Amino acid sequence: MANPAQAAGGRSFLQAVSTVTEEAPSPLRVVQMEGLAVLKIIKHCEEFAPALVTGQLLGLDVGSVLEVTNCFPFPMREDDEEADADGANYQLEMMRCLREVNVDNNTVGWYQSCLLGSFQTVELIETFMNYQENIRRCVCIVYDPSRSNQGVLALKALKLTDSFMDLYRNNGLTGEKLREKKLSWVDIFEEIPIKVSNSALVSAFMTELEPESPVSQCDFDRLKLSTAPFMERNLEFLIGCMDDLSSEQNKFQYYYRNVSRQQSQQQAWIQKRRQENMSRKAAGEEPLPEEDPSNPIFKPIPEPSRLEGYLVTNQISSYCNHINGVAGQNFNRLYLMKALQED
Repeated sequence: MANPAQAAGGRSFLQAVSTVTEEAPSPLRVVQMEGLAVLKIIKHCEEFAPALVTGQLLGLDVGSVLEVTNCFPFPMREDDEEADADGANYQLEMMRCLREVNVDNNTVGWYQSCLLGSFQTVELIETFMNYQENIRRCVCIVYDPSRSNQGVLALKALKLTDSFMDLYRNNGLTGEKLREKKLSWVDIFEEIPIKVSNSALVSAFMTELEPESPVSQCDFDRLKLSTAPFMERNLEFLIGCMDDLSSEQNKFQYYYRNVSRQQSQQQAWIQKRRQENMSRKAAGEEPLPEEDPSNPIFKPIPEPSRLEGYLVTNQISSYCNHINGVAGQNFNRLYLMKALQED
């Protein structure tokens, strides 16, 4: 006897469920990282700082959780075709070796270091798009050694939003498309919460390593008031971003001036053609079309992409948040030191 569901729809229940799963995958909620992978990333980035380094993330994609269980660094190389080929062969060889020793070798993204949060670039977006061609869901782990030296674990998990990727694929980063999709500069990247997990054996070992006395010299080092170099570099980068944003605004002002000039020329040409058609009509001749596609003044002026401006605005927001956070910590230290001196 035939199954009624198969007879009615031509598909089994499992086929229908798998189709729904493919059409509507669960959104990514958290990136769960093994403590070993976090330590490898920190060690690699700290050893080569201030040079920027990258590496591969390995793990599993399980529902709404992206598990990062291991990673390996990419070698430092020059930017040429031969070096790119060597880098690709190195990745394949590393993943083959990991597979032979029964270690997760599924690529789930990459990690990279940055300087004072300056990671929001066009190259990062292009790398995301290249990964998305082969991996349905991937993330980029960004580690900032300079900020971590201030007592904060500057580790972020980023991904591109779906709406931005659709526009980027279709070259739709124009003002009209962005307004239509209601996409602003804050909708480019999405930060995913990071959860660090360890096995029970590692947690027990870390508990054994904890000192008996909770207070040490390292704790008193947090009261140091000299953060001037960190603030100065943030302000220098912020000023540079403001200059870049001004240049982007000048591009659009130049574009709108050209559009306005072209519209004036079009109106003048159409008015002249209308007068000419009135004369031809009076003479009994056929009127000419008002718009001539071969005329350069009727060719649309390409609108500059807003991607650079959006990325610079994102970077400015990041620097402002850094300065705000460091300034707040400094005020707390100052008030604490003042209270200690009064006592």
